[in-house]
Amino acid sequence: MTTIFSPNGRITRRKYLTLFIVFYFINLFCLLRMYEAFVNEAYVGFAVFGIILISTIVLLLVQAIKRLHDIGLDWRYVLYLLIPPPVNLIGFVWLAIKKGQAGDNEYGKDPRKTDAF
Repeated sequence: MTTIFSPNGRITRRKYLTLFIVFYFINLFCLLRMYEAFVNEAYVGFAVFGIILISTIVLLLVQAIKRLHDIGLDWRYVLYLLIPPPVNLIGFVWLAIKKGQAGDNEYGKDPRKTDAF
């Protein structure tokens, strides 16, 4: 069983899209709170929300690696997602709509047969 913290294995488009939406809105919330903390000179809050922001970005990249594995691509392609918007947004959306390989591949079993949702 894989977790959201491990880049090993594969995930379905549905699970990826769900996690992407959750992490994306957490990122937006953290950015807004960081701006508010910066304006109010609350640097502890700024640091806390900055750490949460970086953590969710890393988790989002981990999920992208698993989607790349489902498609049959290597993890190195996730580096393209580090390019600033709109390139990275296009890449994340492409990962959400691209159909994965049917059956098992070198990265694991078909997640459509093993995932709970």
